[in-house]
Amino acid sequence: MSGRDLFCQPRRMRRGAALTLVFTSVLVAGAATGSLPGPDRKSAPQEARSTTAARHEQVAEAAAEAMADGKSPMEAAERAVSRSGDRWAAVYSEGEYEEFEEALDGRYTGVGLQARRERDGRIEVTQVRAGSPAADAGIRAGDRLRSVDGEKVDGRPVSEVVSLLRGDTTDAPAGTPVRLGLERGTRAWSLTVRRAELSTDSVTARRIAGGVTVIRIDSFTKGSGAAVRTAVRQAPGDGGIILDLRGNSGGLVTEAVTAASAFLDGGLVATYDVDGEQRALHAEPGGNTTRPLVTLVDGGTMSAAELLTGALQDRGRAIVVGSRTFGKGSVQMPSRLPDGSVAELTVGHYRTPSGRGVDGHGITPDLEADRQALQRAESVLAGLGSE
Repeated sequence: MSGRDLFCQPRRMRRGAALTLVFTSVLVAGAATGSLPGPDRKSAPQEARSTTAARHEQVAEAAAEAMADGKSPMEAAERAVSRSGDRWAAVYSEGEYEEFEEALDGRYTGVGLQARRERDGRIEVTQVRAGSPAADAGIRAGDRLRSVDGEKVDGRPVSEVVSLLRGDTTDAPAGTPVRLGLERGTRAWSLTVRRAELSTDSVTARRIAGGVTVIRIDSFTKGSGAAVRTAVRQAPGDGGIILDLRGNSGGLVTEAVTAASAFLDGGLVATYDVDGEQRALHAEPGGNTTRPLVTLVDGGTMSAAELLTGALQDRGRAIVVGSRTFGKGSVQMPSRLPDGSVAELTVGHYRTPSGRGVDGHGITPDLEADRQALQRAESVLAGLGSE
């Protein structure tokens, strides 16, 4: 499973909270209480608020009582959330949540490298962002990352390596140093880089043999849906498209729906419920419905990326190649706690157009493929183009 130090994820991940961006700050955000306004957010339906508000009030009361007793409101809220049995619920400090929203805006603090864990447990750098601290230090794709600030990373989950790179334990800001141990062939060396605030290019497009366009979406930040539509319009008219969602940790569901609109001529993208109230998400009309399309996924494809994958698969628009996706299909609502921290509780789940639940199940690809997934996708696309 691949990962990045520029994950669009809050640092709260290090304390065992949600592993992906919440499915819908944009669908049912804290506008229910007026506490978390935002241009992309919608208020929860009035009839759904009673149950949802009660659950948030319980957590807020626990935090308020702790504050009155001179104890940590966040710790009290975390205990209340833990007792709820909500696997995706999380409590974020005010700073963490601000960082979360910055990530949704396409900004992050890191060193600009992307990495994955190999089968032998070693961590390999897969991509280095141009102009980033990692690039300036001469780090290249293919290098092995052996340690971060003296801590060995071999065998660790990528998420933990991400946490070390970002300096999560100290909430390290831009400008703070991080010492990396690296290997390239027989050469081993250490160097120190300084974290920086970077902006993401969450959507990239490149041409490969046969006139095929590979559109990769790293995460669904603001503007990524429109970027996908632009990439589709600019792709050569006689070639197919590979939509690469591997390692996509999710993001703004509105952006995923916009991306779906690039390939669908309107129609259902997903349904979701909030405290039992059913809602639907629809693509905009006018998408390209004829160009051959293959979607690449893996175990790091999560949340909004699974929503997009499920829509394209159920609507018969794409052949899905890769491995089973993560299985995060829940809807969270955030609310502000008395100390400024934020609690997010699960209030519902979404389903694909055919009614499949994603949470805990993931999306099963049409064709299984592992390390040669891109080559398999190219072969499938060639077959689609010849029909």
